[in-house]
Amino acid sequence: MFGRRARAHVRAQLQPRAEALDGASEEVPENVMDSGPAFGPYDVDEAPDDEWIRLDLGSLRLPVPEGAHLQVEVDSSGPVRAVHLMTSLGQFTITAFAAPRSGGLWREVAPELVSRLRADGARVGRATGEWGEEIEAVTEQGVLRFLAVDGPRWMLRGVAAGPAEHADARTTLLRDVIRQTVVVRGLEPLPVRSPLPLQLPGPLGEQLKQATAELVDAAADGGGDTTQRD
Repeated sequence: MFGRRARAHVRAQLQPRAEALDGASEEVPENVMDSGPAFGPYDVDEAPDDEWIRLDLGSLRLPVPEGAHLQVEVDSSGPVRAVHLMTSLGQFTITAFAAPRSGGLWREVAPELVSRLRADGARVGRATGEWGEEIEAVTEQGVLRFLAVDGPRWMLRGVAAGPAEHADARTTLLRDVIRQTVVVRGLEPLPVRSPLPLQLPGPLGEQLKQATAELVDAAADGGGDTTQRD
């Protein structure tokens, strides 16, 4: 349905306030986003003028934990589908979606998500978090944690995935990243549930273009499983 897509690794040279990261464990980091005010996620019109360094992805301004790198998922035609933060705890994926002015999109889509996860064989549980319902799915590959926040004409969803042994620390870090994320909805009318468009800034965008071109060339030459189909 979506055609071929490629994954490329792009090293991010950004991290939040270095002074907050001293002494963090390399294998299981401390709550590395813990030193700033925790009032987010923020709409761009209400974003604070603080000391956080955030990666500008167009519709998202995303804090990057120490030691994390980016895995960028793209269509073969070029648009960025998703940006994943890869850490020692696991993978984090933050996505913003267009939502109705009335809000409540997470209440609508959460039951659908639970049904899909169960249909795929996952053991699914629900918990109440600071923004409402959170969903945890245990699969053969590991543990997934989903949470979401309804904002003005947007919904921000965070997903953490990785081994069961780091599940609690990974959930804590997911919440911390969400708290410091800024959403840039824009004025363009978009269908409800549509992902807000992502783009990489400056040098990262150039690295992505080069990496994507190499992956496409390798696939055209039959050089291994560098692409996958939906």
